[in-house]
Amino acid sequence: MNRINKFKVIFTLSLTFLSFYAQSQSNVFKVTLDAGHGDHDFGAVYSGRIEKNIALAIVLKVGKILELNPNVNVIYTRKTDVFIDLVERANIANRANSNIFVSIHCNANKNTAADGTETYVMGLSKVASNLEAAKKENSVITLEKDYKRKYEGYDPNSPESMIGMTLMQEEYLDNSISLATKIEDNFEKLGKKLRQGGVKQAPFMVLHKAYMPRVLVETGFISNPTEGNILNSEEGQDDIARAIAEAILSYKREYFGSGGETEESRPIKDTSTPAKPKTTTPVTAVKNAPKGIFFKVQLIASIKKTPLEPKNFKGLKNVTMLFENNIYKYFYEETSSYETAQKYLQEAKSKGYGAAFLVATKDGEKISIQDAIK
Repeated sequence: MNRINKFKVIFTLSLTFLSFYAQSQSNVFKVTLDAGHGDHDFGAVYSGRIEKNIALAIVLKVGKILELNPNVNVIYTRKTDVFIDLVERANIANRANSNIFVSIHCNANKNTAADGTETYVMGLSKVASNLEAAKKENSVITLEKDYKRKYEGYDPNSPESMIGMTLMQEEYLDNSISLATKIEDNFEKLGKKLRQGGVKQAPFMVLHKAYMPRVLVETGFISNPTEGNILNSEEGQDDIARAIAEAILSYKREYFGSGGETEESRPIKDTSTPAKPKTTTPVTAVKNAPKGIFFKVQLIASIKKTPLEPKNFKGLKNVTMLFENNIYKYFYEETSSYETAQKYLQEAKSKGYGAAFLVATKDGEKISIQDAIK
């Protein structure tokens, strides 16, 4: 074989490998797990129960379960007892182009009878208890070097000050609520008492800077002797980790399909119930809404209006747009077949839309993917 032909063979094999690699990467579901606090930031401490240690133990257990799935890539903000700035935790998820971000913590209260789990999504709630929770977690920034310059315009003693900061991630709210609901549903199955409904909104700095569906999980109160001992035990941490991991896998299957999963890679039975949308919103104009159940791929959501031309969407055709809640949402294709929709989703991912996901409608109104499949 002469040099030219040999070069052609090597070049062709290289292109084939790169194409295969790109396609395989597009099928990977990326999860960033964040263990709250670390090093000199102990978090809440009660009777030898230390939040930073419990949060890390649970995160590592969640990650171990998820890593059994070949198409799940787990990214950790920390795997050891180190301190990570709040903004850097979010940046780790952003750089990895993660599909979801899950920050895990423990709760505490002067009232040692307080118990139960709470899962937060990013929001500008004015509920006093929610703001107090955000104030407690956001106060970590005062331990960071030069925090006044880094978080200019934000007062950790006043979470409401975040209202004046740039906040254009509303497009992730529905998916964040869906994930949070799955987590709380699984906690409920463990027999954990839910306080005030479980899923809440609050202005957490670590969530504010992550550009993807994201939640902050308060796994229970270490200030409560009974619950605190459960959180500090191997068995208790295993149960909590399995509940969170199961919710993440359920979310993955609902929005991204079950590609690559096998019975062996599912160490937990998926018993979580599909999240119900907070509100029913039309995805297309009601008068033009097609009758029946349809699936679409949501590519992006933006505050900017973009002409619906293939060159603006990496060559993808049949892109439609919906203006909703002051956000432009862009969708690719539409089909009544879930299997076909999954193919469209993989095509969108292969084009570079790593955060794309499936949405479903019935007679023009948004429903969950699981309800659509049923």
